[in-house]
Amino acid sequence: MKNINRGNISSLLVLPLEELISLANKIRQKYARQTLELCSIMNAKSGRCEEDCKFCAQSSRHNTGINNYPLKPKEEMLEMAKRAREIGAERFDIVTSGDRLSFGELKIIADAIYEIKINIGIKMCASLGEIDEKGFLLLKNAGLTRYHHNLESSPRYFPQIVTTHTFMQRVNTVKAAKSAGLEVCSGGIIGMGETLEDRIDLAFWLKELAVDSVPINILVPIKGTPLGEKVPLSPEEALRTIALFRIILKDKIIKIAAGRESVFADAQASAFMAGANGMLIGGYLTIKGQALEKDRQLIKEIENLWSQ
Repeated sequence: MKNINRGNISSLLVLPLEELISLANKIRQKYARQTLELCSIMNAKSGRCEEDCKFCAQSSRHNTGINNYPLKPKEEMLEMAKRAREIGAERFDIVTSGDRLSFGELKIIADAIYEIKINIGIKMCASLGEIDEKGFLLLKNAGLTRYHHNLESSPRYFPQIVTTHTFMQRVNTVKAAKSAGLEVCSGGIIGMGETLEDRIDLAFWLKELAVDSVPINILVPIKGTPLGEKVPLSPEEALRTIALFRIILKDKIIKIAAGRESVFADAQASAFMAGANGMLIGGYLTIKGQALEKDRQLIKEIENLWSQ
């Protein structure tokens, strides 16, 4: 298949869904890793965020009733990393609310990353908002290998969901992480009211930034947020989006995160026949995931489908 670019993407938009999924699966088989990348995350600092992201339960501007707490101690981070390894995660991600941490908070996280690397032996990720070069080097020297920072949506639609910072600020953070020698995990949320063209534009931005891993979150409307009454995305539209991301991004890890349970229900494996090859296990930030045993059953189902 010829390389897909912004100029010839229209040829894919007219394909029936089954054909698009089949094409995406063939591209996954040819170019991407053939094992699931499993990640587990920890909400290490919750709520009281001054940003106005319309989808987020942790913004102080929304009344969502979540638990608010400051940065958790290093010991809790180590315990959660140990649990992540025990449930089969390949990577563990320390996540904090807010646009930026203090250097003191970064130091606590860097110390935790170092001890996790030495004593637990799981690959380390972090999602800590905007960070400067000094902060990235601190984390990298401690053992961080991948930084997570979503672009969220296309540059056109971004101002409709966030006004307290810009799309290009997010792009610059991704570039700074790459300049520091870190892998980057960056994706977005679909189902916020954006068009399919917005999602395609986001995929091309991620391709041009050469990110390593792309999480696709499917909006779970949270009561108390401006998107709390949004009608959930249909499974068909979610599958079409996942397939297009795989075709555009070819060899990247495409990770299904929040929303897979509510949108796909008992057909979650279909997302992994449409091009995905990674997932979060063990729950999300403020949304509870499905039971671990159900995730284990899902992993076996995906592996069986891939082996056929």
